[in-house]
Amino acid sequence: MKVNRELASLRREYALKSLSRSSADSDPFAQFASWMNEALAAEISEPTAMTLATADEEGRPSARVVLLKGFDEKGFVFFTNYESKKGSELDRNPNAFLHFFWPDLERQIAIAGTVDKTSREESEAYFVSRPVESKLGAWASNQSRIIGSRELLEERFDEMRTSYSDGDIPLPPFWGGFRLAPSSFEFWQGRTSRLHDRICYEREADRWKIFRRSP
Repeated sequence: MKVNRELASLRREYALKSLSRSSADSDPFAQFASWMNEALAAEISEPTAMTLATADEEGRPSARVVLLKGFDEKGFVFFTNYESKKGSELDRNPNAFLHFFWPDLERQIAIAGTVDKTSREESEAYFVSRPVESKLGAWASNQSRIIGSRELLEERFDEMRTSYSDGDIPLPPFWGGFRLAPSSFEFWQGRTSRLHDRICYEREADRWKIFRRSP
């Protein structure tokens, strides 16, 4: 087995910006909003894509990319099939981790916390906004379950299209949102010589403690 280039030799210097305690907002949600606005303005690819890490009851981790669909001081919201692997793991172990990586901006954001399901009303409001094909896909896919072929999935999709041909596609009972309430944040800004800036926040009672970590 061989790759086309020597992986150990691949390197990149980071030098676009810096991040200090004095320049970081005292509120991590405001700091996140500032960086997200910069990512949106820069028109980077998939700025809302985030790695969601979960663990089962025995502590075995798993991770996948999901899309951030909203945030406020209560937490960060994403939607999924509740019967999927991630949904089942979060149901049993609500501790989770979110990670954003924006290489064009030389930035990462890591957020740890616990999740709760969003209200049914909030899930319905988002589901209504989805394209028709995405709604049908939510019904057609038994997410994370073994399936015999792509053809079976497409047949199921066509069945759902026929069943809801009137365009009135309800929210599946097994589908909805999760909200992660943060207990910590880390904002990472790439710097030269691998001396990266890592400004962190940890929740202490009703306030956020801010500090710098060594890279």
